Amino acid sequence: MSTRALGPDLARGFMLLFIALANSHYFLRGASVLGGYPQDGAALDRGVTWLIATFVDGRAFPMFGLLFGYGVAQIARRQEALGPWAVRRLLWRRSLVLVVVGFLHAVLLYVGDILAAYGVLLFAGAWLVRSKDRWLLLTALCFFVLGALPGGGSLAISSEPPHVSMLPPDLLSMVVQRAPVSLYVALLGPLGFVCPFVLGLWAGRRRVLEQPQRYPRLLVSVAVVGIGAAVLGAQPISLVLAGVVPIPDRATLELLGPLHDTTGLLGGLGYAALLSLIAVRLQARRPRPVVDAIAAAGQRSMTCYLAQSIVWAVAFTPFLLDLSDPLTVAGTALLAATTWLGTVLLADWMRRTGRRGPFEVLIRRVTYRQPLR
Repeated sequence: MSTRALGPDLARGFMLLFIALANSHYFLRGASVLGGYPQDGAALDRGVTWLIATFVDGRAFPMFGLLFGYGVAQIARRQEALGPWAVRRLLWRRSLVLVVVGFLHAVLLYVGDILAAYGVLLFAGAWLVRSKDRWLLLTALCFFVLGALPGGGSLAISSEPPHVSMLPPDLLSMVVQRAPVSLYVALLGPLGFVCPFVLGLWAGRRRVLEQPQRYPRLLVSVAVVGIGAAVLGAQPISLVLAGVVPIPDRATLELLGPLHDTTGLLGGLGYAALLSLIAVRLQARRPRPVVDAIAAAGQRSMTCYLAQSIVWAVAFTPFLLDLSDPLTVAGTALLAATTWLGTVLLADWMRRTGRRGPFEVLIRRVTYRQPLR
């Protein structure tokens, strides 16, 4: 039996840390809030704000979009003998369970859910799995260019406090406020993931992340250019959010916001390439307890992602612990890192005891029509 490739699992597991850091700070209140960051914090909070805005915000989710498309390509390759229509139906069943679980997750735990958006994207993207390479690359380029156009990127530096759907005062408000917001995110969110998704389809066909030793120049180039562009492209927004430079006028923001987002997409690709190159050096090493634990989280990424939301719900919901006011940016980053570490330890325990993640089991059984026992 062939050894499971380390690269994709290591990438998913490690980037769950970035997902936790990206999601948690949006719950914070403050005398003034900018881009999801309270502006009344100490120097440590401003430093953490700069780090997250530079290396995390808008950089982690594109990588997950890439890995999602990569996984779809793997499924299509493994099930190719079934024929194109059978593969599409299989992917549509996977899409359905993502939409259902994602919508429930958004309403009950975290309104910023991405699973439902991935499900909607997969429903349409199932038609792309057999597209020719040039059409995939052209589609990716078109959506990349659209995302770089001036406009709504100024929302990346919004001065609005957390919406009531993020911090509902009671259970009724939670359901009433979150349901329409969740539908909106599920229907429009896929537009932001099309580019990395189709690039993931393209890379998955070539098994770039599974066999990185075949593509060293490509991966090194993507890692260097992508991460470099992401760091440099983040600075105008990151320095504003950290309070180093004043907020520019709206016309300037309409240029800087898309710059932050599009270079973030490049950074997501760069992170995936870098972690795949690292995985090449680690694949044959033994023992590797830390690496195996992080990869175990990557194999159970959906379960770990949903587990994070349980922590956010308990910590920040006003009728539970209500920590949105007392926690600072630095304190929330520490909570996010601790939460990620907890999910890694949980995933590693499941690996050592031969257990799959419960939500991975659910989606597999629905996708492949296996009985739910």
